[in-house]
Amino acid sequence: MPSIKLRGIILALAAAGLRMCSGQSPQDAGNSLRIGDVSVSGSLRSRAEVWDWFAGNGNNQYAYSDSIVRLSFSQSSERYDWKLELAAPILLGLPENSVVPGAQGALGFGGNYFAANDQRTNAASLFAKQGYIRFKFQNGALKQWLQLGRTEFIDGGEKTPKNQTLAAIKRDRIAQRLLANFGFSDVGRSFDGVEYAADGPATNLTLLAARPTRGVFQVDGWGEVNVNVFYGALTHDTGSTTGATEWRLFGIGYNDYRGGVLKVDNRPPGERSADAGHINISTAGGHYLRALETKAGAFDFLFWGALQGGSWGTLAQRAAAFAAEAGWQPPILGRVKPWLRGGYDYGSGDGNPSDKMHGTFFQLLPTPRIYARFPFFNMMNNRDAFGEIVLRPSKALGFRSDVHALSLASRNDLWYTGGGVYQPWTFGYTGRPSNGQSALATLYDASADYNFDRHISASVYYGHATGKLLAQLIYPKRNSADLGFIEVNWRF
Repeated sequence: MPSIKLRGIILALAAAGLRMCSGQSPQDAGNSLRIGDVSVSGSLRSRAEVWDWFAGNGNNQYAYSDSIVRLSFSQSSERYDWKLELAAPILLGLPENSVVPGAQGALGFGGNYFAANDQRTNAASLFAKQGYIRFKFQNGALKQWLQLGRTEFIDGGEKTPKNQTLAAIKRDRIAQRLLANFGFSDVGRSFDGVEYAADGPATNLTLLAARPTRGVFQVDGWGEVNVNVFYGALTHDTGSTTGATEWRLFGIGYNDYRGGVLKVDNRPPGERSADAGHINISTAGGHYLRALETKAGAFDFLFWGALQGGSWGTLAQRAAAFAAEAGWQPPILGRVKPWLRGGYDYGSGDGNPSDKMHGTFFQLLPTPRIYARFPFFNMMNNRDAFGEIVLRPSKALGFRSDVHALSLASRNDLWYTGGGVYQPWTFGYTGRPSNGQSALATLYDASADYNFDRHISASVYYGHATGKLLAQLIYPKRNSADLGFIEVNWRF
């Protein structure tokens, strides 16, 4: 099936989804239902995805539907809150023969879902997504809480800036880089542990000690994985009549004790198999955000950076990553409110597979799709120079289009994909050989989002990747790839 036909299928799915959503919405029942003092709320997210991965030796062209239903019960009082949330992921029509041996690997997310669920084309489950109790303490303007149990956690999301520009940048370009719920997948990730926060008018301190749950591609999200995560962050937000600033300092400890799982790195298979050592990585970093209001329009600046040390099995971990970005909202075309952004993101790679050091930046447990909207790459051994335009005709409607020039930071390292551990027996990342090349691909994509009301919203996405020499050597049949989907969300 040629690419032009795939684009036709994507447009047909988008039109059908938008027609479905344009009808009458359910009657407004308030923010949530109530059973006595208990609030009941829920959501349904349903998506139809069409993949045309780089042409390999398996099934790279397929479509499937994926949904997740969430139902939560909660209660809030002056001294404590509690919440129990159940989730039911439903996967229908997963592709067979979409994971092939060797460098080509999984030919898109459909192959990942199929492999992670005992090679079933249809899979579903019911599990506890969240279940916690939160004890609250307040001393004047300082709010504190201690939370115990299972929860979703997103690094960088501890405090929302008062400035709307900074809030949007933080949501889309800061949060979820290293620790997150992998919310784009139909199962996601939670954390079992304890969280403490002290939140003042301008400053927030958050501490977390937890273990990630199973999930992401595996529909059974009940169990844990033998990985420990420790996180601490101090965030400060200030505003003025001409702009706003936010900074954060953070530290993360990551301990993977699954000695029997083969690590993914650029060493020969024999050396990796002989290395049963644990992964113990410390990550320290921060971000700085600045928004300025001027006569020439609103400007924003972003810097995020992190350094890593510790051990990668028998190797020493020494790696780094950073992001430098800027944006401009010109005072023109007021009906669409354009926002132009661009930047450069970098994650170090390992330049020498024969020494005693692992130089690949390890992205821990992120949501990679936030930064790779067509998720065939992540921030490991990656250079990403991008430009972006956002149009906002109304509060309900938004458009976005990106162009990304992607290459490897080190041609001696691998082309990495994935978003972290999700099964006890699966490493969580895959790596394809570079064959001495660094030029990966150019990604062009576009999306539209529309909120019909506070209950129903819809999104349409299409991305096209033109593979460079690295991708051509692995996928010689056709080195371009496409992804499109229509997504509908309903909340009550």
